Amino acid sequence: MTGEPVPVEAVAGDAVTGGTIAVSGRLVVRAVQVGEHTQLAQLVALVSRAQADKAAIQRLADRVCGIFVPLVLAAAGLTLAGWLAAGAPAGQAFSAGLAVLIIACPCALGLATPAALVAACGRGAQLGIFIKGHQALESSGLIDTVVFDKTGTVTSGQMTVTALAAAPGTEPAELLRYAAAVEHASEHPVAAAICAAAPAGPWPEADAFRALPGRGARGVVDGRQVVVGHERLLRDLGIAIPPRLASQWAQWERAGQTTVLVGWDGRLRGALAVGDAVKPSAAAAVAGLRRLGLRPVLLTGDNEATARAVAAAVGIDEVIAGVLPAAKAAAVRDLQARGHRVAMVGDGVNDAPALAAADLGMAVVAGTDVAISAADLILLREDLRVVPDAIRLARAARATIRRNLAWAFGYNVAAVPLAALGFLSPLIAAAAMTLSSVLVVASSLRLRRFKPLGPGRSERGLDRAQARA
Repeated sequence: MTGEPVPVEAVAGDAVTGGTIAVSGRLVVRAVQVGEHTQLAQLVALVSRAQADKAAIQRLADRVCGIFVPLVLAAAGLTLAGWLAAGAPAGQAFSAGLAVLIIACPCALGLATPAALVAACGRGAQLGIFIKGHQALESSGLIDTVVFDKTGTVTSGQMTVTALAAAPGTEPAELLRYAAAVEHASEHPVAAAICAAAPAGPWPEADAFRALPGRGARGVVDGRQVVVGHERLLRDLGIAIPPRLASQWAQWERAGQTTVLVGWDGRLRGALAVGDAVKPSAAAAVAGLRRLGLRPVLLTGDNEATARAVAAAVGIDEVIAGVLPAAKAAAVRDLQARGHRVAMVGDGVNDAPALAAADLGMAVVAGTDVAISAADLILLREDLRVVPDAIRLARAARATIRRNLAWAFGYNVAAVPLAALGFLSPLIAAAAMTLSSVLVVASSLRLRRFKPLGPGRSERGLDRAQARA
């Protein structure tokens, strides 16, 4: 609900939010807001309101056909009347009028947009991009700013041990082994991260285990009193923190990591940095967006220090941190008010209003149901490089649509006078009209050859490869 990867410690008397998850312990709550007054219900209302505000995009082909068809009917009638007025036989006049009507049939014009969109949607599905509607594909071709959520989108959303510092005389494997032996009895996500990083068990049994909410845990391992937790817990137990480890601990904290200290026999033995690891594909995705001339932005409910550290790791310069769910949607609208076409990439409940408010909402498939419902595109792979691929595919689709419309409209404009002057028989006109539709469909099917921008492939080189194809 807030976008922070580290669970918030709640004690008796604290207010908790409906829609969040209790990770451990027994929870007894008193409901003070129910139904439409809960925060989750208000978020759903924000999503519905944002989706209703999106104006439907009128298809260019539909508008053109609405004007073009009456004009064609009028041209056929005038051709018939003109030939009759000129004294031509009725059969010849009728043939010329019929040829105009056939050659100007806007089949290619009507196929120009949907054929390209269907081909693009099919190719997108093969690449792991599920497009919920043609409007999404049309919108994504105009995007100039891509806003990323942090937790669960740019990062994995799960706590992992990212760094380790052992005191002199302590082996890193020993440090992890003792820490895991104590934390193995805890249900806290930080404890799970430490156990996952430790060498494979079995670990020694922790006797006299005691969880200290908000501070850490302690237990007796191999006859030693082992304590694992925050700095204040070790200080309360009279365990001093050496300057070198204190400096390392402070550096991790500034980078937004959660620091866990481990000690036994009355001495600090080492420190672990636990954080939400950045997805391996995030930096490549941001680099791909920059090559397309797009502006990446990191938008998160997490704290400023953590957000800045993650942004620096993936190459994002602009960060908006510490925002509530409603403020995320407001931030997207602020960008739109400044003239930007915004895509939002997110996964959580707190991202749903922003996903709905954006010109293009992209939800990762592992996201919440609320986020997926609000999004226009669903990214079916964890690889974030599908984000620039989705934009590139949309741009290719828009270029194909424009090319199809130019061909179809130009063909009709050039062929109608020839038919009106009697140079085309109805049979030849029918064959030419069919050929025009076939060319439009063939042009659209070229989108099936669209290739993703994989590692080590430049945008220019890929465009040349597609041009040769």
